[in-house]
Amino acid sequence: MGTRRITMTPGARRVLAAASRLFYAHGIHAVGVDLIASEAGVTKKTLYDRFGSKEQIVVEYLADRDERWRAFLTERLDRVEPGSVDRVLTVFDASQAWMTESSPKGCSMVNAHAEISDPSHPAHAIITGQKEWMLALFADLVREFAAARADGSARTLMLLHEGAMVAHGLRVFPDPIGHARALAAELLADADGSRTPGQDAP
Repeated sequence: MGTRRITMTPGARRVLAAASRLFYAHGIHAVGVDLIASEAGVTKKTLYDRFGSKEQIVVEYLADRDERWRAFLTERLDRVEPGSVDRVLTVFDASQAWMTESSPKGCSMVNAHAEISDPSHPAHAIITGQKEWMLALFADLVREFAAARADGSARTLMLLHEGAMVAHGLRVFPDPIGHARALAAELLADADGSRTPGQDAP
């Protein structure tokens, strides 16, 4: 994405760990560098020596979340044989696990975008880049078994997935990700030649 990153020293990792907890729990704008430095057990001078600015801490926070999510999802997709609807449904299963383990307040990228909508902000490209990657991933997964439907289905799957992420964070109704998964299975039921009509998704 061309976004500048820094080399992580032990001090920088402590700052990033503290900032990540605080940003996700309280929001990016609500958390100042004084609090981050205090939580990390470093001086403000150390913080600025390592990162240069709060903006760069935000970049590292979101980039780290993005990298961990992609690795988390890829590891699960690698367990599933290519060429079926099951690979698409694995994305929803992974999201369910990720939200339970790491994101009880909803998607960190969606939450961050509510505060960072200016395309000139250095973290903006990370936020939009993750969502572009997800859209391309859905298209690639559908293309494995229904190439003609890949682009259109990917957009619908993306809407289901992202809507579920938001609903999860808002806690509007129980199990939005499971609901979105079931709708995704219905959407793609007739596209997978390996699944017989009426067969339930796993």
